[in-house]
Amino acid sequence: MPWARRPQAPVRMRERGQSVQSGITKSMKTAISVEDSLMEQADNTARDLGLSRSGLITQALRDYLQRRRRDLISDRLNQVYANEPSADERQTVRNLRTKIHKPDRW
Repeated sequence: MPWARRPQAPVRMRERGQSVQSGITKSMKTAISVEDSLMEQADNTARDLGLSRSGLITQALRDYLQRRRRDLISDRLNQVYANEPSADERQTVRNLRTKIHKPDRW
């Protein structure tokens, strides 16, 4: 069976700091400064997990941002529920309690 050459995925590069499209995924190539010891730990962890350095950093960043969103939501809910109910809220609760039908006991 002759080799069938797969068509190359489109590759589009832009100026530094902008997105790069290669194949199906779209990513941004960027340069950051990281302490040597932290990068060594990251490289070792990536190797242990069978990931590339970029893959590990992408996963870590995604996890961090998701955790941060959850923490912000929790903080906001804690602020809301830390306050005492207003007079209007207390009156609404009293009104709702009177409307709740309690089943008759036989």
